[in-house]
Amino acid sequence: MKYDYLIVGSGLSGATMARLLTDAGKKVLVLEGRDHVGGNIATHVEDDIVLHDYGPHIFHTSYEDVWAFVQRYCTMLPFVNSPLANYHGEFYHLPFNMNTFHELWGVTTPEEAKAKIAAEVAKEHIGEPKNLEEQALSLVGRTIYTKLIKEYTEKQWGRDCKELPASIIKRLPLRFTYDNNYFNDLYQGIPDGGYSVLIERLLSGVEVKLSCDYFKDRSHWDSLAKAVIFTGRIDEFFAFKLGRLEYRSLRFETKKLPIEDFQHNPVVNYTSHEVSYTRVNEHKHFVKDCPNKATTIITFEYPAAYKEGLIPYYPIGDEKNLALAEAYKVLAKTHENVYFLGRLANYKYFDMDDTIKEAFNLFALLH
Repeated sequence: MKYDYLIVGSGLSGATMARLLTDAGKKVLVLEGRDHVGGNIATHVEDDIVLHDYGPHIFHTSYEDVWAFVQRYCTMLPFVNSPLANYHGEFYHLPFNMNTFHELWGVTTPEEAKAKIAAEVAKEHIGEPKNLEEQALSLVGRTIYTKLIKEYTEKQWGRDCKELPASIIKRLPLRFTYDNNYFNDLYQGIPDGGYSVLIERLLSGVEVKLSCDYFKDRSHWDSLAKAVIFTGRIDEFFAFKLGRLEYRSLRFETKKLPIEDFQHNPVVNYTSHEVSYTRVNEHKHFVKDCPNKATTIITFEYPAAYKEGLIPYYPIGDEKNLALAEAYKVLAKTHENVYFLGRLANYKYFDMDDTIKEAFNLFALLH
């Protein structure tokens, strides 16, 4: 066998694992189905603007070891994620904080905001929430739900909120301070030059094959390595023998405009059915001082039903799919020298820091 490990997928999971194993003296081969590394965090530079090719990604973590690891391979530029919400032309700050509450009701103190929310929640008379709508109403009341949750969520998932499980919204963070920082983590930033810089450095010195379909010649690739680390869809690995897991996908429409600035903010969420896209991303605003003052590039983000050939972005965490995923995980344990890593292989939404932490944990298991 030529390699110690075959890693299927060059996203953040695969690239992190490749780096850890290579630095430990292991011979690694990475297979990537696309024509570029990085998976869904891939970026490229156009007109001095770093474009997030598959939607914006903001790295945030409170893990000291993860933050130190990332900084070894790139310079993390400071960035505070402060999206806005557009509801029929009305603008609201996110996440839900005192700025939001003032914009909704004119309140100015935490006591006023808490009283307003409590009064709205009480009007709903909800005991045990049966669906996402009831869960949201029991947490924040009718106004926030109507303007900032309901239609946005329905666009995201392609279903009425009454048809979605309450578990999707286990909690809704309410901040009674004037703070628009979306994340609570200690560290937050974006790699200088984009995420592809980080991925390429993680894969430095590692053999990578692009545009390579692992499943078309699986026995050949498996024969080359002592063990396989698989970061793709767990149901596809088992040829869908127990059934197909469901996902939501995305479609992007990118435009270059001959103006310096379009929306004055990196991300604006569109929370009504008035438009079919969920958000507009203006890429130049993800850095403090973009050198391009003549043009801007924006991307409209449209949720889409998943079908074969599209990219599976989000697992659908309802009872049926979670039960099927668990059945596949039981099956996975019967495969010696095959390890399942990452969002698709675990059918679980991971933030980027959790993705790296999972790679750390698997590396520790292997060594």
